[in-house]
Amino acid sequence: MNRKSPKFAPHREKIYSWAEQQGDIGLVSNSLDNQFGQMAEVPEPLPNGWRWTNLGEVVESMKNGIYKPSSFYADEGVACLRMYNIDGGKIIWRDIKRMRLSEQEFLDYELISGDVLINRVNSRELVGKAAVITSGMEHCVFESKNIRIRLRPNTVLPQFINYRLLSAGSRYFACNAQQVVGMASISQPQIARFPIPLPPISEQHQIVVEIEKQFTRLDTGVAALLRMQANLKRYRAAILKAACEGRLVPTEAELTRADNRRVPFETGETLLGRIIKDRQKTWQGHGKYREPNVPSSVRSFSIPKGWTWASVDQLLRESLCNGLSIKGSDNPPGVRALRLSAMSNSGFDYNDVRYLPIAESDVNDLWIQNFDFFMSRGNGSLHLVGRGTSAQIPPLPTIFPDTMIRLRLANPVETTGWLRTIWPSHLIRAQIEIKVKTTAGIYKISQSQVEGIVIPLPPLAEQKRIVAEVERRLSVVEELEALVAATLKRATRLRQSILQKAFTGELVQS
Repeated sequence: MNRKSPKFAPHREKIYSWAEQQGDIGLVSNSLDNQFGQMAEVPEPLPNGWRWTNLGEVVESMKNGIYKPSSFYADEGVACLRMYNIDGGKIIWRDIKRMRLSEQEFLDYELISGDVLINRVNSRELVGKAAVITSGMEHCVFESKNIRIRLRPNTVLPQFINYRLLSAGSRYFACNAQQVVGMASISQPQIARFPIPLPPISEQHQIVVEIEKQFTRLDTGVAALLRMQANLKRYRAAILKAACEGRLVPTEAELTRADNRRVPFETGETLLGRIIKDRQKTWQGHGKYREPNVPSSVRSFSIPKGWTWASVDQLLRESLCNGLSIKGSDNPPGVRALRLSAMSNSGFDYNDVRYLPIAESDVNDLWIQNFDFFMSRGNGSLHLVGRGTSAQIPPLPTIFPDTMIRLRLANPVETTGWLRTIWPSHLIRAQIEIKVKTTAGIYKISQSQVEGIVIPLPPLAEQKRIVAEVERRLSVVEELEALVAATLKRATRLRQSILQKAFTGELVQS
């Protein structure tokens, strides 16, 4: 594994350097859990000149949003902010719905600069998210799942309240919300009771300025990390594309020509013929043997000399097989069966199992073996249906669920890892996503559709070299991806630390 790749050294150093510049996020010892636990009885001590109050004491008015039937929505109507337009303490101006309103309705529900919009109905972890309406926005109103609060002028800054909600609102509202048909909701009285540590207005200005200064620096770093994350994703795709096109390592044809070899190499076409011949002799499929699907070349995709096209069906040594669908329990006794969530790009989590009330003899054809290749045959997300992985030897006998399809490949392709390596490539994903069907919001792919997937087949020796090179390069990508992900999590914790210090009087020296 080349963890010191010079290609990525500058990026690695940038991540470390940026993370170090942010300082120690562990300076603030009081957690939000402690903060709210103490608030219930004894409020935390505040700096001189501060006082504890609640949101209701600094609010001039509070109003639930407008509800209109779908027939009132129109392209030429007034912009209406929904719960989806609040994220990260900001108004996100996208996917804006518009509705036809009377002049009085518009006046009643208009949002003006300085209003704070709070989401009152959402999943429990998102209810209570808020944002400030800023100047320069298009005139708009707000829907019924939001609450508008207008604050008393010269008493509290809207941005100060918004940052306080961003700091502690999620925890407070999650603990106090009511659950209604899978959604959580909060009321105006609950919002009014939200605790506020209130400094003088001049100090509020200083705190807001300092938060925004530190957040701006943090946002710059996060944006750089997100760009790096996207670049790594593109680089991963480029590696797999080059692997599928024979551009990652020298081909057998190139090596034969360069070395003036007299003995011809075994081409992909010859290899495929050998596999099909052995397949007919050793076939373990159900029913009478049938000839496999013959592929056609993929349009606008060229492969090197010595390669050929093969269908998945041609590379199988037995029929495709779905797993078992039967109600089970979380605890023994019973036959161990994987859940779909056990599947990852690097194999299975054999702790993620359930136990089925059946005899082992009933599932003799479903035991997972080393080198078995599996793919998900259904998912609510298009990019996850058809995701594949190779199984490692299970620690205990285990079967697989009906949500997976098992592919048992013919030797020697089974052991090279070729199919596993190129399965996430755009070449394979594009074929999968064209073939899938959707039913009730679930994307599914059938065995016959899987059999027809076409893959490029290089000579055997070339397969091994390509697989080794892909693994070497992707190991560097995975190291950097893990580093970026960890630094993004640290940035999230640092953002919360900045807010926590702001509302305990530690961010600005008075």
